[in-house]
Amino acid sequence: MGTETEYGISCPTNPALSPIVTSTHAVVAYGALHTTARSRWDFAEEHPLRDQRGFDLKRYQTVPVVDPNAIGVANVVPSNGARFYVDHAHPEYSSPECLGAWDAMVYDAAGDVLARRALAGVAELYEENNSILQGHEPCPPLRFYKNNVDGKGASYGAHENYLYNRDTDFDRLAHALIPFFVARQVLTGAGRVGLGHDGDRPGFQISQRADYIEQEISLETTLNRGIINTRDEPHAEAGRFGRLHVIIGDANCSQTSALLKLGTTSLVLDAIEDGVDFSDLQLADAVSEVAAVSHDVSLTHRLVLGDGRELTALELLGEYRARITPRTAADEKVIAAWDEAAGLLAEDPLKAAHLLDWVAKWRLIKAFLDRGIDPDNPKLAAIDIQYADIDPAKSLYHALVRKGQMRTLVTDAELERASVTPPRETRAYFRGRVTEKFGDAVVAASWQNVTLRAKDSYALFHLDEVDAATGPDIIAALEDTPAGDVHALLGALAKAGLNPEYRHL
Repeated sequence: MGTETEYGISCPTNPALSPIVTSTHAVVAYGALHTTARSRWDFAEEHPLRDQRGFDLKRYQTVPVVDPNAIGVANVVPSNGARFYVDHAHPEYSSPECLGAWDAMVYDAAGDVLARRALAGVAELYEENNSILQGHEPCPPLRFYKNNVDGKGASYGAHENYLYNRDTDFDRLAHALIPFFVARQVLTGAGRVGLGHDGDRPGFQISQRADYIEQEISLETTLNRGIINTRDEPHAEAGRFGRLHVIIGDANCSQTSALLKLGTTSLVLDAIEDGVDFSDLQLADAVSEVAAVSHDVSLTHRLVLGDGRELTALELLGEYRARITPRTAADEKVIAAWDEAAGLLAEDPLKAAHLLDWVAKWRLIKAFLDRGIDPDNPKLAAIDIQYADIDPAKSLYHALVRKGQMRTLVTDAELERASVTPPRETRAYFRGRVTEKFGDAVVAASWQNVTLRAKDSYALFHLDEVDAATGPDIIAALEDTPAGDVHALLGALAKAGLNPEYRHL
């Protein structure tokens, strides 16, 4: 599993600057200052318009070759095996593949560390009056926000991805997950000031994403968004695996909210694959219930099920919780967090303010409302966005952490380490370590492929299995080969049983 975070971006001293250009400055600055690899992204296995329902709206017939420094599509593969690039006028961090929810939470949070390095790089280059983009002036300092709305009607994504067995019937999977995703937001929402697309109706709601969901099932991610996304792009062996691409979630600052988002979804997906039946939990009108749940901070709204029953979001989640069987100690951690958060929310939502993003933000907002501030006062919107600022010196989330009012699950040192070190149990380790140690030779990379330049050939490594290239002999070859000596690396990998496909230059 893994996450993709499109950060909100602004340039305080020049708001008119194009976010496409400023996002490019940020990605290229990170690449210039923190890696020797300026490889292009390999689009050979990309199929963003292939649908689980059996059709493919191809954008192109041939694989594009894109300059990794190009405006609007700049791309870097960091040493932790992630991807940092420009997507739809946002800097996006796509975490490396992880084998469990805990690691996925850690690597999601590590994206903020990496993003702060990009911001520092932009500021450093600006102070030096240095532009690394041809034809563009140096970029003034920027701000990143881990949120999902710009306050002007646009929403951008915080996506989740889960690999599942291709034998699992997608329709059964989708209909089992729809009620869960509608209810899940009471544990995982980031909180939002304003109701509706433009946020122009006064009020506070649980989720940043809820008002932008318009269908039950859809391929789209930027319009006509569905509770279930049908993109069929597994980034693995397509005959064996599917990838559930989840677009309904919020970007989380709280580590507990992020763990619950990833962990509960993974457990429900496991239960579906095990044959657990959730068909009795179908909702009469799931799309309208997304906003109805989000707009009710009292958590008393009753969702109407297809059979006429009515359950609150917490009661509906309880039905899922009762049918899940944890298998590992890591699953037990998720269950414990789920039970704790749900129990506190049932007593009084504000009791979960030290755990969950939306409750922490609501407590801050409510304090101003209780003093008589008007619900449409711009100060409340400022609190909303300042909570999500990734700069610890400016972020209200980080202020709560410093005051002991928000629980964290991992240390800053662990996040720093995850921002530069790939997870050892997945193919991200090969991608990250090759990028770090042999960056000058990396021609292209993707989730499934890494291509190195070797004398008069290209060496293309196919990594279709998520745990590919993780054997001890391969890891030893990566660690023991001197940095930069790609020919020695290829020899050591061959001895370890990992051979590339060679193509002449």
